Amino acid sequence: MTARRPASPPAHSAVVTRRILRLLEAQHPGAFTELTFRNAYELLVATILSAQCTDERVNQVTPSLFARYPTPVALADATPTALEPQIQSTGFFRVKARSLVGMARALVDHHDGDVPADLDALVRLPGVGRKTANVVLGHALGVPGLPVDRHVLRVANRLGIARSADPAVVERQMGTALPKARWTLASDTLILHGRRICKPRPLCDQCHAQQQCLFDLEGGRTHDSAH
Repeated sequence: MTARRPASPPAHSAVVTRRILRLLEAQHPGAFTELTFRNAYELLVATILSAQCTDERVNQVTPSLFARYPTPVALADATPTALEPQIQSTGFFRVKARSLVGMARALVDHHDGDVPADLDALVRLPGVGRKTANVVLGHALGVPGLPVDRHVLRVANRLGIARSADPAVVERQMGTALPKARWTLASDTLILHGRRICKPRPLCDQCHAQQQCLFDLEGGRTHDSAH
């Protein structure tokens, strides 16, 4: 008879989740997106480009891109073919070029060239999913947003503050546990923690939340499906 793997423990309570995030916020003070931007349009473009690409690389590409296409109106007049050489180094450049031009045209056609401060409206734009929409809302538009990228997914499950491999479920679980005013900071903190400490091979002895971490307490046996 095949031995059954022990079930993962349930997620921490809201009280413990908030305590863990306070510890990590102290470890990574002033956490914020590492993408460079001056307005919501620029952050929207940069976040689309950041898919499967480092923020550092995106920040190298965007200055010349924004010099040539400073507004959604300017970008809407471009063609994907013209855009591709400028963003090629970010990877998946053909798909991204189509998404950027489609997004800009949608902003011009349906939002007078403005980036809407509404999640549902943002995710209807070409190339924009919940993560991208939440990044823009929380960092450029003053609307609470909780982006869940691969780092947040991994770290939240390891710590035990969420229990799912589905980003939307993790977003909902964390959003329930935290006040809205802390959503964006919580995401930024977990992203930095995932990049610096809680890597696929975690540096557990450097984690300020080690004593509360279910992954460490169970010797690395907890749910860890998202790397």
